[in-house]
Amino acid sequence: MTKAPFASIRFAPPAVDVERRADGAQVLRSPQKLAPYARCLGEHLERWAGEAPERIFLAERAGVGWRRLTYGEALAEARAVGAALLARGLSAERPAMVLSDNAIDHALLMLGAMHVGVPVAPISPAYSLMSKDYAKVRAIAGLLQPGLVYTADGAKFAGVLSAVDFGGAEIVVGANPPEGLKATAFADLRLTPGAEVDRAFATIGPDSMAKFLFTSGSTGEPKGVINTQRMLCSNQQAIRQVWPFLAETPPVIVDWLPWNHTFGANHNFNMVLANGGTLYIDDGKPVPGLIEKTVANLREVSPTIYFNVPRGFDALIPFLEKDAALRKSFFRDLQMIFYAAAALPQNLWEKLEDLSVQERGKRTVMVSAWGATETAPMVTTVHFEIDRAGVIGLPAPGTELKLVPNENKLELRVRGPNVTPGYWKQPDLTRAAFDEEGFYRIGDAGRFADPHEPAKGIEFDGRIAEDFKLMSGVWVHVGALRVKALALLAPVAQDIVVTGHDREEIGFLVFANPAGCRGLCPDLAADAPLGQVLADARVVDHVRQAMVRLKQEGGGSSTYAARALLMAEPPSIDANEITDKGYINQRAVLARRAALVDVLHAEPPDAAVIGI
Repeated sequence: MTKAPFASIRFAPPAVDVERRADGAQVLRSPQKLAPYARCLGEHLERWAGEAPERIFLAERAGVGWRRLTYGEALAEARAVGAALLARGLSAERPAMVLSDNAIDHALLMLGAMHVGVPVAPISPAYSLMSKDYAKVRAIAGLLQPGLVYTADGAKFAGVLSAVDFGGAEIVVGANPPEGLKATAFADLRLTPGAEVDRAFATIGPDSMAKFLFTSGSTGEPKGVINTQRMLCSNQQAIRQVWPFLAETPPVIVDWLPWNHTFGANHNFNMVLANGGTLYIDDGKPVPGLIEKTVANLREVSPTIYFNVPRGFDALIPFLEKDAALRKSFFRDLQMIFYAAAALPQNLWEKLEDLSVQERGKRTVMVSAWGATETAPMVTTVHFEIDRAGVIGLPAPGTELKLVPNENKLELRVRGPNVTPGYWKQPDLTRAAFDEEGFYRIGDAGRFADPHEPAKGIEFDGRIAEDFKLMSGVWVHVGALRVKALALLAPVAQDIVVTGHDREEIGFLVFANPAGCRGLCPDLAADAPLGQVLADARVVDHVRQAMVRLKQEGGGSSTYAARALLMAEPPSIDANEITDKGYINQRAVLARRAALVDVLHAEPPDAAVIGI
C-alpha cells in the first residue's frame, strides 16, 4: 500500500565525506563547513531584544492563563540579575546552583549568570525531591562549592536545603522561605545594571564556561561536564545549517524536557533563543497525573516542532487518539516531530504517522539526532526524510565522527567545537574520556543504514558496554532487542532490562506499567495490590504471547527471551537505575537486582518466572 506523502519541510541536502583508514577505522564529516557562530549565547539574546523586542520568548502557566516574557523584557531582567551576581562575587569557583524545575525565573537566573560570565549548574530536582538521602546533591555541592543556591519554592525543597552543607552559599528562593534558614527572595536578586555588566559581557569568549551539567555512570558518581560558550553556540549554528527552515519560521515549542539535561537545555532552549522563537514551558510530564497538564497546554498552543523522549510519546498518544480538539491543535502548525534520548519503538512511530495522516492527510516529518551531555549535545542529526525509527542522521557541520571496530561493532567517537574540554575538577576522568587523537569516547555504537550509500545515515547500534555474549558465544545486541520487545509487550512493560550474560538464554526483567497491566484486568478492584495484578493470568498470558511472537520473528537464541520476570518495584533514582527523563541504566539495574537475575535464570524455574 502506498503511504501518504510527507508534509514539506526544507532541509540541507544529506551528504557525508568518508575517510577510510588502513586500521579499519572510518572518519565521517559533513561536506558543509561550519559557518561563523556567536561569541556567546548572550549575543543571541541581545540580537532578538533589538530586532523583535515585543516577541514572546518565554511563557509559563500562571493559573488559568500564561505568564509571558518578551525578548526585550528578558534581556533587561537578565542584565539586572547579572548585576546582582557580580555584586556577590560569583565566578567559576563560586557558581550558581539551581535545584528547581523549568520556569521563567530559572531561565532568568541562567541567562543572567551566563551574561556576566558566571557558570550555572542546574541540578535534577529529583535528586532533591525523590531521593531519600540527598547523596547526589551533597556530592555535587562538594564538587562545585557554589556561591548561590536557588530554588523556586523554599518549603518544597526545605529538606535538601537543611540536610546538605552548601558551604555557606546564599540561599535564594522564589517563594515560601524555608523555616530556620536565612534566604533571599528571588525578586530581590536584581540590581540596576551599569558598566560592570557591559564589561563582564565583553570579556566572555568562546572558551568561557557557560554551565556545568551533571551526568552519572553506572557507579552513580556525579561528573560535572564543563559546557563552554563555544560548545553551545557552535552546536546551534550547526543545527541552523542543516535545518534552514528555522530561519524562515521562528520555532514555537511546548516543552517539558528538564534544563538539567542537555536535550531540554542545550538543544531545545538554546534553539529557541538562537532563532528568535517562543518556548512555552510545559509543567506536565509523561506520568499519570501530570501528562494531563501537557495535554491541556497542547490544546491551547500549537507547536511548530514537538520534542519528546519515547516515554513521553507513549504517554501522549492515547490522548491524541481520542481527543479531536487536541489532535487538531497539535498538528495544526507542526513542521516536525523529534524524538531522542532513547530509541523509539516502531509501534509508536507508526501511531504518530497514522494520527498525522488522519488529521492532515500527510505524514509529519519525524526525525532524531544523537549526542551526549559532553557534546552540547548534537553530533549527528536527521535532515532528510526517513520511514522508520533508528536512524540518527549524519554528522553536523564542524563535527567529526570516528567509527572504530570494537569486537563485533563500530564504536562511535567524536571531535569538534561542540565537545567538552572535560569534567570539572576530575582530571583522571577527563584523560580517560578521550583517545590519542582527541576524540571523545562516547560509549555508543553505530552502523550505516545502507553500507553502500553512507548519505542514508547512521543507525544507533546500542551501548558498547551493554551488549554481552551468551554461553554459546553468540552476541546479544541489547538496544535493538529491547526496542522490539517493548513494542510487543505493550502495555504491560514500562521498560525492559535484558539479562543473560554468560548464560544459556536471554531473560527480561520487566518494569511493569501499572496502568497498562490494570487495563488488562478491568474486573479487579481499583485498589488491588500491584503484585496481585502482575500475577493475574491475563497479564502473564499477554507477556508469554508477546515473547512467543518475538521468537517467531526468527533470528536465533540471541533475538528473543526465553523467560521474563515482572517487577512491581519501580526503578530507583537513588540507585541510579533511572534518570528523570525516564532512561533506564541497564548496568545499574543488573547490579542492584542481581538476586532477581539469579531468580530469573534459576533451574528449575521459579514460579514467578514467565517462560516459553
